[in-house]
Amino acid sequence: MRIVTAFDSFKGSITSTEAGMAAAKGFRRVDPTVETIIRPLADGGEGTVDALVSGTNGRFEEISVTGPLGETVSAKYGIIKENIAVIEMSSAAGLTLVSEGKRNPLYTTTYGVGELICDAINKGCRKFIVGIGGSATNDGGAGMLKALGFDFLDDAGNAIENGALGLKNLSSISSDNARAELKECSFFVACDVTNPLCGELGCSRIYGPQKGATPEMIEGMDNWLSTYANIAKAAFPDADPDFPGSGAAGGIGFAFKTFLGATLESGINIVMRETGLFDYIMDADLVVTGEGRMDAQTAMGKAPVGVAKLAKSVGKPVIAFSGMVGDGAGDCNYQGIDAFFPILRKVCSVEEAMDKENAKKNLADAAEQVLRLIYAVRR
Repeated sequence: MRIVTAFDSFKGSITSTEAGMAAAKGFRRVDPTVETIIRPLADGGEGTVDALVSGTNGRFEEISVTGPLGETVSAKYGIIKENIAVIEMSSAAGLTLVSEGKRNPLYTTTYGVGELICDAINKGCRKFIVGIGGSATNDGGAGMLKALGFDFLDDAGNAIENGALGLKNLSSISSDNARAELKECSFFVACDVTNPLCGELGCSRIYGPQKGATPEMIEGMDNWLSTYANIAKAAFPDADPDFPGSGAAGGIGFAFKTFLGATLESGINIVMRETGLFDYIMDADLVVTGEGRMDAQTAMGKAPVGVAKLAKSVGKPVIAFSGMVGDGAGDCNYQGIDAFFPILRKVCSVEEAMDKENAKKNLADAAEQVLRLIYAVRR
């Protein structure tokens, strides 16, 4: 039997590859001749760089960039297939880089994301895959664009300050000094939200509170982003603040699409395409996927369902494992997952369940019993 595993990470516990290895260990207990092909997976958020680099034999680059509060941080990105850069916005502008007491989107910036892009351009990259989850920012991507050479100016012709507060004084935007290489670059942004830039469903109101915004800040930031969109439209007539995903990651979705001509698409689709997962599934007898928690959100298009739909397009059976099962997980059965199994073997604390060694053992044990069932039914 040939089994392809494509797990998302069990966040805070085991990686995509570790999950695949644990399942393979369980399968081998049943039948040492089982061939388990482990493919790394991510949905465009945390773990995307690791998944794509390991899945394509790429390499990592680590540089110092401007962090969300203007401090210097060390950020990692990947280069795959010679000239494709894979970047996680959160490595330079992530919420986890800001302690809870210092979270304030008026001052956090995406400047470091632009510095990552510049470094990759300098190293010959002309295609970019960017995951934009987990941001600490609400600056509409202005910081990133400034790092790329775009001029964001106030009435006096001076550069606006970093952070959402800088947009309050924005008067004009120019691409005259933007890096010339950007005309040769293509950007594919992993974006699984559909929020517009502004308004009741815009980034300020929906995501601002988790980044430290007060109601007063939210009102101001939403107004400044609206003005920003109007100024952008004067220079870039196709600018559309209502385009689905424009409000992603504090408005950086708008910046990527408007100023860099990016394609916004499902993160799992990007990862599956770049790692060639379909070719592996074509030759599989069974496809195995999963993530830390399966629930109604999984069924709405998270990584395991993306894998399942790909597998079902060629008629392959799909099973899934998860650390736990939440409300609505049954909907996954209508999205291509034939059966799913929680891996916990006994009542325990969350800390015990998420312990790396415990999680790997539980997954291996669950995988073993499921394959025993499959073999018993086949007999």
